[in-house]
Amino acid sequence: MPPSSVADLVLLGTVLTVDPSLPTAGAVAVRAGKIVAVGSRDEIEEQIGPDTHVVDVEDGCVMPGLVEAHGHPLMEALVLSDRMVDIRPVTMKDCDDVVSAIRSEVARRGTEGAFLSGWDALLQNGLPEPSLAWLNSIAPETPLVVLHNSGHLAFFNSAAAASVGLDRNTPDPKGAAYGRGADGELDGTARETGAVFPLVAGAMTAGAYPAMLVAECARLNRAGLTTCSEMAYDPDFGPVVEALNASGALTVRLRTYEMSNPSMTAHNDPSSGDDTVRHTGIKIWVDGSPWIGNIDLTFPYLDTEATRVIGVQPGSCGHANYTREQLTEIVDAYFPRGWPIACHVMGDNGIDTILDVYQSALERHPRPDHRLRLEHVGAIRQDQLERAVALGVTCSLFVDQIHYWGDVLVDGLFGPEHGTRWMPAGSAVAAGMRISLHNDPPVTPEEPLRNISVAVTRTTPSGRVSAPEERLTVEQAIRAQTIDAAWQLFADDIIGSIEVGKYADFVVLSADPRQVLPEKIAELDVRATFLGGVQVYDGSA
Repeated sequence: MPPSSVADLVLLGTVLTVDPSLPTAGAVAVRAGKIVAVGSRDEIEEQIGPDTHVVDVEDGCVMPGLVEAHGHPLMEALVLSDRMVDIRPVTMKDCDDVVSAIRSEVARRGTEGAFLSGWDALLQNGLPEPSLAWLNSIAPETPLVVLHNSGHLAFFNSAAAASVGLDRNTPDPKGAAYGRGADGELDGTARETGAVFPLVAGAMTAGAYPAMLVAECARLNRAGLTTCSEMAYDPDFGPVVEALNASGALTVRLRTYEMSNPSMTAHNDPSSGDDTVRHTGIKIWVDGSPWIGNIDLTFPYLDTEATRVIGVQPGSCGHANYTREQLTEIVDAYFPRGWPIACHVMGDNGIDTILDVYQSALERHPRPDHRLRLEHVGAIRQDQLERAVALGVTCSLFVDQIHYWGDVLVDGLFGPEHGTRWMPAGSAVAAGMRISLHNDPPVTPEEPLRNISVAVTRTTPSGRVSAPEERLTVEQAIRAQTIDAAWQLFADDIIGSIEVGKYADFVVLSADPRQVLPEKIAELDVRATFLGGVQVYDGSA
């Protein structure tokens, strides 16, 4: 056999391809980082030469590398580094542990400042009110910043404000706000990205970030992820990302969505970059988070202990971050220049608004393959799904919220009518939409296999099944975590399924997810992860 036809790598065993023409194969062959053959074991064994690396997955299963269609790896690299303390509910359930961690970090860090991430009064029952006075009592002279688990809210003390030059005269960033008392003084809260980021950036340690990002890639690989979007890309990270890419240190493909900014200009061109790092779109935050009471709804939050704890006024329907006119201005600044747009929007009123804006933009600047996106869409209605499909708009759903907040959504925030149907993935697919599932890390951990499980079972922490009619089949959920997620990121031509010509991005699981109970999919082990035919994670190590 000529050397040119010999494979570098062959994987033998059950191969779940996500290719409708050959859903299951017995082996896959790789040469120069790309897939050169998919077929039966006998067919692929012909590609094996003396130097071919052969892996028999035995009782395991090879799948396309999993895709995180809505992530924040550049921020998570910092948030989960040793420079910040992880106080998320997945790490600390007890409120006393959270408070103790804050006090310990203030004492340990001293003048360099204490930064913690993951505060969640809905899941960490009994937390004190994080008032400015309380924060100042813990850290009277040194900076202290506590990031809410949603990422849409930060609490800070007076020393932290002074360290980044915030005072009563600081203007609110567009689409964001600093909380103020009746006297106009800062009250120690920052809402939305433009206000939160300057405070969290104080945790950045000069020279340490490249190692943080390499560790983040390893974290993603452990979860079986080989491609991740960056949905809050700041061009200031560009030099680090480019240097790591050039050195070959990135073990995850990145697709960036740059944050819309006050000047409404992008720092890159649409689709610039390479197959590892590509600048894909622009990100806008239409509204906020259900966990802090600022999503834009047509119906009110309930009046319960849960809503009172997070400061929701009785009868509140939340609010948007921008007016319709402001959203139109932002979309019009980017979309005609060729940029795809992804809009974070949770509330149904906000969804109506952004669909209006999208429709207007498409009428004035038609584009056959725009892949305009809506992110999270917890409260999206059936008529809105149908309208989105008619416009060619696609949604990325945060179904893992059902696993963590499913009971709170029904009992504490929105009641059965709106809370049980949260994240209606089944209706979206039935309407003809190609969707993705995501974790929005670090809000929830990188757990794409749990996403698949939750989408199929819709089981809440108490064990109730929330809107069983909104369940996906296992095959639909797998597509939403592989090929359809890749499609949303304009990458389905090179990744997302195991087909000849695509990159050899694989995950090896301990079993075929189609052959286990849906609730057990989340418990499958990731045995190995490959990027371009190179093993980047070894679960046996």
